[in-house]
Amino acid sequence: MNDALDLVVQGQDVETRDLKDLAKLSRARAILQPMLQVFRLVEAAYMPHEVADFCAPRGLDFGYVPPARRLSDMRLFVTDMDSTLITIECIDELAALHGIKSEVAVITESAMRGEIDFTASLHARIALLRGLPEQALARVYEERLALSPGAERLMTLLKRAGITTVLVSGGFTYFTDRLKARLGFDHAWSNQLEIDSGKLSGRIAGDIVDAAAKRRHLLDVQHRLGATREQTIAAGDGANDIPMLGEAAVSIAYRAKPAVRAVATYALDHVGLDGITGFFA
Repeated sequence: MNDALDLVVQGQDVETRDLKDLAKLSRARAILQPMLQVFRLVEAAYMPHEVADFCAPRGLDFGYVPPARRLSDMRLFVTDMDSTLITIECIDELAALHGIKSEVAVITESAMRGEIDFTASLHARIALLRGLPEQALARVYEERLALSPGAERLMTLLKRAGITTVLVSGGFTYFTDRLKARLGFDHAWSNQLEIDSGKLSGRIAGDIVDAAAKRRHLLDVQHRLGATREQTIAAGDGANDIPMLGEAAVSIAYRAKPAVRAVATYALDHVGLDGITGFFA
C-alpha cells in the first residue's frame, strides 16, 4: 500500500485531542480541515486495523484516500434506496400496514445479510402483501419514509460536480419515481408492483431488479457515459448491492451489513450520506 495516502476522519463531534492522538498513532505529517466535520491527516501510515480500533469507540468514520483525488474526477454515482438513501425498508412498512411486519421483516433482514436468495425472498414477501389496498403505498411515502441524513446535501454536491446520478433498487417504482423527482436523480430503476382492482396482487409486473440487474444498470450507464470504474461511486447496505459495489472504484457501505462492509472501499456508520463527499475533500 502506498504510504503517501491521506487519512480522512469524519464524525458528528470530533475531539481535538482525538485528532492529535490519531495523527500521532498514524505518524501523519499534518492535520487539515477541508469541510465541516471532515479532517484530513496528511501522509498517514497505512494501518487500517489500528485506526479502526481507535475510531470505532469514538464514533468516527475513516478512510484512506489518494491526496489528489477530488469529486470533480468522478462521473457516475449509483445508490441503493432502502436503508441507504432512505431510513426505512419500504416493503417492511407496507407489511406493517397489513399487520404482518415482523413476519416480512425477518425475511428482509435475512436477504440483506445474504443468507437467502433475494429474488425468492422478494416473491415470498410480495405474496404476503396480497390484498393490501394500493393507498398503502401513499401512506408509507407520506407518513413513514424519511431521507437518510445528508442525502439532500449529497445530491446537491454531486450535481454541482456534474456527476450523473442513478437510483437502483430492489424496492418499488412507486417510491423510486417520487425520490427521482424529489432529489433530481438522472435515472431510476426498481420493481413494479402489480395492482388488481385497487389492491396489491401479490406479484411483480415485469423483470425483477435483483443484484445482477443492479450491476447491469450501473454498467449500462457507465458505458453510455464513456465513464470508467475509476470514475464511479456506488453506495449500498445489503448483500444484493455487492455486485454493483464491485463495479465502482469508490464503494460505500452505508450503515451496512458485515458482508457489505467487508468488500466496500469505505464504511459510513456515524456521519450522514454526505460523508461520501468527505472522501474527496
